[in-house]
Amino acid sequence: MNIYFAGSICGGRDDSDLYRRIIDHLTRYGQVLTEHIGDPSVSEEGEHHLDDGFIYDRDLELLHTADVIIAEVSIPSLGVGYEIATAVQWYKQILCLYRPEGHKRLSAMIAGCPDLTIVEYGSFEGAADAIDSFMKNEGTDR
Repeated sequence: MNIYFAGSICGGRDDSDLYRRIIDHLTRYGQVLTEHIGDPSVSEEGEHHLDDGFIYDRDLELLHTADVIIAEVSIPSLGVGYEIATAVQWYKQILCLYRPEGHKRLSAMIAGCPDLTIVEYGSFEGAADAIDSFMKNEGTDR
């Protein structure tokens, strides 16, 4: 199974360690096409050594070949939102993981989308449980 993991890069890298743990967990289910999202050497400047057009083309190709999309949406990110919207248009199965903290609120464009599975969690273990449940049911009607 090809898995596309989406998480914030330019929107903030505070969760890069969490992304790495989620990606490691996802490898139980298949190939994670976007392991670089959890790379701690990737800063908020992104993959600045690569051309923006190259990144766009690469990421859309990876998204297109993915069987499922797992998106960590706690840190608002224009790129993650774009990836989710595109995946919805391509009828992909999508799990959005959201960790409510403080005054942050999940965007209504994510929270209100009927084509997404959204799970709130409080710890890595909660995210892993949500992933396990989603992957067990992947491919079934939501």
